[in-house]
Parts: sequence; C-alpha cells; structure tokens
Amino acid sequence: MIINQYSHIKGRFSLKKLISISYLIIILLFIFSYNKLLAQDPIFTQFYSNPVYLNPAFTGSNKCPRFVMNYRDQWPGFSGNFITGAVAYDQGVDALKGGLGFVVLSDQVARTLKSNEFSMTYSYHQHVTRKFTINYGIQGTFIQKSVDRDKLTFGDMIDPRRGFVFSTNDIITYEPVNVFDFSAGILGYTEKFYIGFASHHLLEPDESLMVTSLSDAVMPRRYTIHMGTEFLLSSHSLYSSKKESLSPSVLYSRQGEFQQLNLGVYYKKGSYVLGFWYRNRDSFIITLGLETESLRIGYSYDLTTSQLSVLSGGSHEVSLAMKFYCKPKKKVYRTMSCPAF
Repeated sequence: MIINQYSHIKGRFSLKKLISISYLIIILLFIFSYNKLLAQDPIFTQFYSNPVYLNPAFTGSNKCPRFVMNYRDQWPGFSGNFITGAVAYDQGVDALKGGLGFVVLSDQVARTLKSNEFSMTYSYHQHVTRKFTINYGIQGTFIQKSVDRDKLTFGDMIDPRRGFVFSTNDIITYEPVNVFDFSAGILGYTEKFYIGFASHHLLEPDESLMVTSLSDAVMPRRYTIHMGTEFLLSSHSLYSSKKESLSPSVLYSRQGEFQQLNLGVYYKKGSYVLGFWYRNRDSFIITLGLETESLRIGYSYDLTTSQLSVLSGGSHEVSLAMKFYCKPKKKVYRTMSCPAF
C-alpha cells in the first residue's frame, strides 16, 4: 500500500515523474510478493519519560501516583510522517504489593493508517534485600487498527499513459481490526543501578487489513533490554536542590528483523537536565528537560544521520509528567535512581 499524491498524469512523463512511478511499482511488487507482513511498534526517543510503555515492570516504581503524556512527530519533512501520542498513569498499591497502571497510545502513519491501543498493567515488587528489589510486570492490551481507503493507491490502478485511472482488485476492509495481546517484563534495581528486560506482543497477533486468507500482518515480539546507573558529581548536601549527577544508560530493542541500539548519558544539575544519545546508524539525539518535585517537562530532537537526513526534518518529541503527592511512609527499602527522560 502506497500513499500517492498524484491525482492524474497527462501526456508524456517527465523524467522526475517516470522515476517516481518506477519507485512506486517496485515498492508495490516488493510488498505484495510476501504473504506475511511484519508490523512494527512506535518507539519514543525519551524512553524513560513513559517508563510503563517501555517496560510494564516499571508500574508503581514511583510509589506515588504519576501521570505522563508524550507526543512525537517523526520525519515532518515528509507528507507521510509518523505522529504518535501516549497517555499513561500508574501508582503503587500496598495491598497488591506492587503497582497498577494503564497506557493509551494513538499512532498515525501519513494520516492514513491508524492504530489505537489501551493497556492495563500490574507489577509485583519483591524486596530481595534492603538494597535490591525485583519488579515483575504483566500487561494486557486491546489494539484497534484502521485505514482510510480513499488515501490509498495500488499498482493495478496505473495506466501507462493516463496515470491512476483504474479501480484496484485488492480488497481492504472498511471495518477496524480488533485484537488482544499480552506483554511482560522484569526489572531489578538498587539505589544506583538498574537493569530490565521486556517482551511485548507475546501472542504475535495478526493485524491484517486485507480481506484475503493469503495475506496477514503479524506483529512480531519486541524484546527490549535496558540498563543504567547514576554518578553523583557534587552536592552541598545529600538532599540539596543543586545536586549534580551523571547518568549513563544503554537500551537495545529488537522486533523481527529490526534492531536498535541506543547509547546515551544525562547530565542533571538541580532542576535542569541535559541529555545526549546516539541511535546506532540512525541519529544523534539531544534532550532538554526541567524537573521539579511535582512536574517534569522534556523536549528532544533527533538529528537523522541516515540517507533520510536531508529530507526527513528529523523528529520532535515532547513529554509532560505530573507526580502527585501521597502520604509519606517510613522508608524501609531504597528507591531506584532512573533517568526521567
């Protein structure tokens, strides 16, 4: 399926138009030569700004209620850009010895292919020692996919001289496709170090919008490993607002044939945060953040280094988080020091 902005082509093709149509036909042949297509999840650059989306084991890790919003505009230089938004809430629940939360995600590709998800999460917190805790997280997700057929064009619609004038024989459903899925994760941490693993789409659901038994679109499992630590550089006192720290972090993700390695570091002084990341063979990332006891705001920009760099316009991402007050409790176990963006 290719989104094409040409309504018609008259007379002889110019070289530019001929190249465009050639690419279109090649891509269509490539796509429809496979009976099984593999979909891919949207990924936020500010991984830890929405920790529950990254790994369900983070649910309730903040103890007090936490509300998070994310917005990402990827490759705005293209008409077929990717726009993703997410809202999440989680909190610790002593009666359940862990935390509860939910995540709502909306993803649009070129304003044509739309995906909406609603997930419920739970994590169990096991305090192994006073300094080491393990969280076990599970997630149930309802996914709805839909497509705007009026914005799609196919190879069999092309006339060699007149352009897109025929009707396609490919059958796309008008009705949204609804599927259920499950995910799980584990997280271990001390006061200064954390490491986690998550596996999303354990059921590998079929999200195909094609009305045929020969085509399906399987969502392959997404595996994520993440780890990091924090170094305290200087501080007037242990709880000073001017605390200065450095937090290096590593995140690796694999989904089907797609894999991504992210290396980065956050520098924090008082309420201000500055982050630098490198996504292997894809982009350099800079993050600016402001964090107080109850509010966190972040902005990041992906400077694309691949062949798309000139035309893509990079990627913009904004996050907002609110941490609500809860009654202080006696500190028995140490908390995790994890990046917030």
